[in-house]
Amino acid sequence: MILPGKTIGVLGGGQLGRMFAQAAQSLGYRVHVYEPQAGCPAGAVANREVNASYEDAGALLEFARGVDVVTYEFENIPAAALAGIAAVVPLHPRADVLHTTQNRQREKAWLRANGFPHVAYAEALDGDIAAAVGQVGLPCVVKTADFGYDGKGQMKLTTAADLEQAVAIFRGRRCVVEAWCEFTCELSVIVARSSAGETRAFPVAENIHTQHILDFSIVPARVTAEVAVRAATVAEQIAEKFGVVGLLAVELFLTTAGELVVNELAPRPHNSGHWSLDGCETSQFEQHVRAVCGLPLGGVAVREPTVMVNILGDAWYAPAADEVDQAGAGAVGEGAGANEAARGDTKGAGERPRFPNWSAVLAEPRAKLHLYGKSEPRRARKMGHFTVRAADVETALARARELKARL
Repeated sequence: MILPGKTIGVLGGGQLGRMFAQAAQSLGYRVHVYEPQAGCPAGAVANREVNASYEDAGALLEFARGVDVVTYEFENIPAAALAGIAAVVPLHPRADVLHTTQNRQREKAWLRANGFPHVAYAEALDGDIAAAVGQVGLPCVVKTADFGYDGKGQMKLTTAADLEQAVAIFRGRRCVVEAWCEFTCELSVIVARSSAGETRAFPVAENIHTQHILDFSIVPARVTAEVAVRAATVAEQIAEKFGVVGLLAVELFLTTAGELVVNELAPRPHNSGHWSLDGCETSQFEQHVRAVCGLPLGGVAVREPTVMVNILGDAWYAPAADEVDQAGAGAVGEGAGANEAARGDTKGAGERPRFPNWSAVLAEPRAKLHLYGKSEPRRARKMGHFTVRAADVETALARARELKARL
């Protein structure tokens, strides 16, 4: 057990690391952050910020020697960096867990080998998209094996013309090609597991995406109790099979046939768990601290129905003429396709930022605003979030949509 007063090291300096650091400090821990870029959100609140490359073995070794346990807040960390750290200090979750989940091919192969439900797929190891598409058929979704998030590195294929375009875009890149999944909603379950094997699953979140980026998380999810139990059970079984110490986020599709299939895994705090900061007995960040330090896990009961809304850099700019808010449209398959292979986070030509109307959220007694301290707003960049609580989820969701529109 690593008791309060000790030092936790965090690899990565984004908003997840920031909120983790704040939770750790509230329990009496010191936090050191390792992040290549100076001035990161987590570094602004950490007790110490180290700016060095993940390829700098000497800097990583020095960092590891200065802390009592290490965790991470994002997946794109070289395996060699984790191996060096794990040789010096406890690393949670383990390096092999991250090695599996940071690559879609390895992740899906692990799910298949261990009997967990997943979308049918084929591998394009040498960039041979056409052969992989031939195995799963059209429509389908091509995803790069590495470095994909928020819809980046993905492309939906419905026609032969789409396939021709994809062959050019993904040539030479390792990919997975997934059969199209018709689903009614997207769900996620965040599971905490301690080194003693104690496990707690947070309530199931229902997630609505707009242009492939999480827009709203709704808790409790608007699904039957039976579906919620099945989702939590699958997530707990995956965490147990992995032997995770820390958090594991499990994203799932609820198909039109009523089946649950696993979409992706993330061994860290997750965007869809931000609601827990204000709506749960224990936040996901505090729970992660408890798990990696070997403390008893906290309660996970919902204090009150809660909706989380992401605040993107788009809120700093006037909407473009062709932009339409798709949030909550409820279309089958929403958020799972479309061509995102080349999308980037940009300001937009000639646009000048303005401050969002924070007063709209701050004046709402049942809402809570969380900003991440990022200095430069860009379209599609996550700048913060807010939560809304109410007696029921429909009231909370309606109020959340209203406040988002007023930003």
